[in-house]
Amino acid sequence: MIATATLSSGLTIGLADYTDQRDAADVVALLDAYARDPMGGGEPLAEDVKARLAGDLAANPHAFSLIARLDDRAVGLANCFMGYSTFAAAPLVNIHDLAVLPDTRGAGIGKALMAAIEAEALKRGACKITLEVLSGNPARHLYAREGYGDYQLDPETGHALFWQKRLK
Repeated sequence: MIATATLSSGLTIGLADYTDQRDAADVVALLDAYARDPMGGGEPLAEDVKARLAGDLAANPHAFSLIARLDDRAVGLANCFMGYSTFAAAPLVNIHDLAVLPDTRGAGIGKALMAAIEAEALKRGACKITLEVLSGNPARHLYAREGYGDYQLDPETGHALFWQKRLK
């Protein structure tokens, strides 16, 4: 674990070192727990994904993950990717996954992860942080309290939408 900061009562959040066996295993286990949750699709990660994940993230210079540990137990994860805002001509951070284990939800871990992401984004010179969230995900209330929301450039053109097209 690198760049670890103690936040409160046994909670630490630090950047994952994908080449560290413990960090790599925690990233995979926490993402798998999230994937199994209804907000993550309700299905476990495929075995080949689990086998490749840490190595693929390590090979991606734009990826970083934060692991939250409560009394040394991995309980939360944020997988983020650096991007670029052409309108601001500056880097941005996209939160791709944010997960807290069900038995530790409501303890402020998600809020602490959001603060750690913001601190890391500022350290990296980002102009903004983006994320996408399902409309039925209770975490959207946390995101709104932390200042996140949909956006529009002009009310006449409507709100931004996040669409996808799956490729095989």
